[in-house]
Amino acid sequence: MLSLSTFPSVSYSSLPLRPRAAVSSRRRSVRCAAAADGDSFTAKSGYLFELSATEADSLADYSISKIAAIYYRKPLVVARRLVQTGISFGKWFALRYVDTLMDRSDDMFQVRASELRKILVELGPAYIKIAQAISSRADLIPPSYLDELSLLQDRISPFSTEVAFNMIEQELGSSLVELFSEISPEPVAAASLGQVYQARLRKTGQVVAVKVQRPGVQAAISLDILILRFMAGVIKRAGKFNTDLQGVVDEWASSLFREMDYNNEASNGIKFRQLYGSIPDVVIPLMYKDYTTRKVLVMEWVEGNKLSEVKDLYLIEVGVYCSFNQLLECGFYHADPHPGNLLRTYDGKLAYLDFGMTGEFKQELRDGFIQACLHLVNRDFDALSKDFVTLGLLPPTADKEAVTKALTGVFQNAVAQGVRNISFGDLLGNLGTTMYKFKFRIPSYFSLVIRSLAVLEGIAIGFNPDYKVLGSTYPWIARKVLTDSSPQLKASLETLLYKDGVFRVDRLESLLTESLRAKTEKSLVKQQPEGTDSRMAMKEILSFTLTEKGEYVREIIVQEFAKGFDALGLATLETAASRVPFSGFLFSSLMTEEDVNNLRTFQRLLLLLSGTRRKEDNKGIIQVSQYQNQTLHMENLSLVPTQLESVQEILPVLSIIFELPPESQQQLLQLPANMVRQLISRAAARTIRRIFL
Repeated sequence: MLSLSTFPSVSYSSLPLRPRAAVSSRRRSVRCAAAADGDSFTAKSGYLFELSATEADSLADYSISKIAAIYYRKPLVVARRLVQTGISFGKWFALRYVDTLMDRSDDMFQVRASELRKILVELGPAYIKIAQAISSRADLIPPSYLDELSLLQDRISPFSTEVAFNMIEQELGSSLVELFSEISPEPVAAASLGQVYQARLRKTGQVVAVKVQRPGVQAAISLDILILRFMAGVIKRAGKFNTDLQGVVDEWASSLFREMDYNNEASNGIKFRQLYGSIPDVVIPLMYKDYTTRKVLVMEWVEGNKLSEVKDLYLIEVGVYCSFNQLLECGFYHADPHPGNLLRTYDGKLAYLDFGMTGEFKQELRDGFIQACLHLVNRDFDALSKDFVTLGLLPPTADKEAVTKALTGVFQNAVAQGVRNISFGDLLGNLGTTMYKFKFRIPSYFSLVIRSLAVLEGIAIGFNPDYKVLGSTYPWIARKVLTDSSPQLKASLETLLYKDGVFRVDRLESLLTESLRAKTEKSLVKQQPEGTDSRMAMKEILSFTLTEKGEYVREIIVQEFAKGFDALGLATLETAASRVPFSGFLFSSLMTEEDVNNLRTFQRLLLLLSGTRRKEDNKGIIQVSQYQNQTLHMENLSLVPTQLESVQEILPVLSIIFELPPESQQQLLQLPANMVRQLISRAAARTIRRIFL
């Protein structure tokens, strides 16, 4: 995990000529490479490197059976590691317990935090990686511990530069003087898996970062994974957990082994750049595949400060948008976006570093995740329980009714305050008891996806406690649901908008309103407007619905307008008939309860397209009372003036039609004909019903 941030500019040094004989004479021994290292990790845990070249090569890819086969032949090494780990953590917990007994916990908090960081560094990369995973959660970790754990992201003691330079020459098959015209004499950043030097390519003059893997790191991590996997099995059996804890360890270990193959990281970086490099204000460094091997990676040099240190909420929003594209559009995501891997460049852009740990999010899971967010926000907990089955969180045999009841209890209060106030961390925390009770499972992919979102919220919370990542992501989710051509998402949208055949215009209004908060790729703005005037709102809604992507929503709106005009015609006839003496005895009501609902929907659609926001206490719009047949007649009469007023409200805004693109204007001209066809169809169907039924 190599951060190039927070380091001063490096002055280049001329390279001394290094005879090739000195390079070729380097012994191929993991132990000798590490022995030159003077850092605390090697000093305390150097015995982990004692593997033969054949054993080390067999650990190129993650295989628990190969790891077990190696270390079953080394019981003393395993026992020594268990004792070392147990003593290190046992001593620390004992001291914390003594602090509690002596009522000095607060006074010793900073001291114990520093001691914990030193223990993690001495125990090595596996434990450092775990600590890095939680080091961005300011809402979960006490500040003193957070400050110490954040040092693990880029201030780990480097290993010997001589060893690093030898490795570069051996891996790339050339001397340093042939490869680079300049290189920093000492590493500019060091982390758990390797360290970085700044250099200049001799052939092109390009300034690059040269990443060199820490010698023996796979051997050290392999034994710790074997121990952690064994402990996961013991904990699962003892605690009767439903989650496959060993599977979670395997998934994490597999991604960690892929991260240690720098060829894989270079390929990931190239793919990441192709998919997301065009997003405004996002920087992905260029990878130099010709200078990359399993243990050496050369990429474009990027300078900046850690995102968590600069308090730039705009770049958090850029990161949220990029994460949306990663998780829900393309399905290829950065699975380790801790603060050390997210930089604010000196020209104010968001730079992603370190592509060793990435993940793939399958299409069906992406759709399921979107549906779950929709159902959560709209408090459809019955559908949410089914989404959890789709996502693999619940077994198909789970009691859906009981789960729905439990989810209602867990999430009701959280979502009552609106999507913009939903805390991602709180949702996960509140779900804990329910997950245990109903045998929830945590699929291996899920932990990486959740972490990628939680990290961004954790960074933002550090300087804005009220920030909610779901509130920033939901506008993009709303826009995707309204525009996606996926049959599954279209079906979800239809289910969301219709209940028992009744159109729920409030949900369409909510989706459209939220989607307008989504900043487009070509016009990312640095501040969200506090409010939007009616003219701008209408222009944005029309621009959206008249595009090719808005076709499905446009069809729904036209259909509901046709129903509304039809109901308005009936209401107008009833108004005229009501002026005839004794009309109540001569004519029966033309309008049904469905027509009244259609008339109310028509009014809401007019207000929506006019840019007028509904008020929660506007009972004439929000609350649709269930009238008996004998009161329908008077109700629909009272609605007619309201419809006419709504039409008058929308007229001044119609001038913006001429500001729309020609394609949108052409599409708009076709709408009346479509609506007339639907009106004729409805009138004909109603006439047939009244004659023959």
